[in-house]
Amino acid sequence: MDISSVLQGGYQHPLSRSWQARRTLTKGMLMYPIFITDDPDAHVVIPSLPGQARWGVNKLEQFLGPLVKKGLKSVILFGVPMLCEKDAAGKPADDPEGPVILAIKKLRALYPELYIATDVCLCEYTSHGHCGILHEDGSINPIPSAARIAEVALAYAKAGAHCVAPSDMMDGRIKAIKRALIDAGYGNKCTLMSYSAKFASALYGPFRDAAGSAPSFGDRKCYQLPPTAKGLARRAIQRDVAEGADIIMVKPALPYLDIIADAAELSPDHPVACYQVSGEYAMVVAGARAGVYDLRTMAFETTESMVRAGCTLILSYFTPQFLDWLDE
Repeated sequence: MDISSVLQGGYQHPLSRSWQARRTLTKGMLMYPIFITDDPDAHVVIPSLPGQARWGVNKLEQFLGPLVKKGLKSVILFGVPMLCEKDAAGKPADDPEGPVILAIKKLRALYPELYIATDVCLCEYTSHGHCGILHEDGSINPIPSAARIAEVALAYAKAGAHCVAPSDMMDGRIKAIKRALIDAGYGNKCTLMSYSAKFASALYGPFRDAAGSAPSFGDRKCYQLPPTAKGLARRAIQRDVAEGADIIMVKPALPYLDIIADAAELSPDHPVACYQVSGEYAMVVAGARAGVYDLRTMAFETTESMVRAGCTLILSYFTPQFLDWLDE
């Protein structure tokens, strides 16, 4: 055998195998998505999203306290209003007494070191369930949509969020949010993480059950990216970098590892995030329950593929398990 053919000598030991990674998964790279509802004492299990629940503000300490002690570094909050009156412009989104703003303030008081990001979208709060403001014919009206999203993002920043993360995919919303943050004095106080390449995926089903955010008519394919649209994704990433995004995100993660790699190439000086979405998580859990593979092994394999593709931040429902697994 030729000398250059022998590779196994370099990874015959568990420690030397770990050295083959260019980057290693750490607790600080994991952000935990949390669903906050407007019943302050709620704890509602989500059947389609195993192990996850909707939480009321009064339950957050008992839920997150043990995870913070284990090393939880960051969360991203999703509002799930069940009791409010929704309208066409998503007025409840930035209600000072709404679940997200109350949760931001509660978590800042309880855990000063915990990094708090907030999803910014209108779909959970609009009567029609779409992510922006609509024309009379039901199509998206992008200019007022971006302006309204910017209002909501600024309200979250003022409440104390360390990061605002618009997931709506409206054209121009990154520039609108950045301008609003700067003009209000929050430009250097709040990170702007853009869902830059968010695809119209079949993997969002459990999330829509959790957040109650399915549109009342039509779909979101006119603003979320087509799954085949590699070029559009690259253009969206470049646009959001130019408009002032501090972090670039790809969503979903596993079917779009090539787009994550593109994001790392196109924005080499930015952190690159990905969202291992509800359907990805549920799929891995279901396979493990069916005996197809070991849950821990597959959770690591899928997540490490995202790190390998270029991610420095992963939004994952596996975060609580990883807090234990990474200590083993």
